[in-house]
Amino acid sequence: MIKTLALILVAAMVAILAWALFMGTSAVTITLNGRQITGPFGAIIGVWELVLTLVILFCVAILLAFVFAGVGLIVFGCLVLVGVILAAIAFPFLLPMLVPLFIVWLVCSLASRTKAA
Repeated sequence: MIKTLALILVAAMVAILAWALFMGTSAVTITLNGRQITGPFGAIIGVWELVLTLVILFCVAILLAFVFAGVGLIVFGCLVLVGVILAAIAFPFLLPMLVPLFIVWLVCSLASRTKAA
């Protein structure tokens, strides 16, 4: 799982790097005394900006991998619970329809459990 996630993150960063290098556009411009920096120093600053961006993205990706593996699941579960409660409050007419569906689901799960055992 972690290796797959790492490969996905590396592929995403390589895609961002390729996009930044081949598109050649940047929303960031550096001005000094009212003039935009150009020439070799401008290229060095552009490369430094790209390297810094990739390092920041890599650090954020590692942080998100650890957060989603632990606390993120708890947060996601709480958000789903809140969403279900809000849906029950917003659409109270669905409850009479959901109760029979829950009973059918329960019967099917019990029937499949006895067959598997």
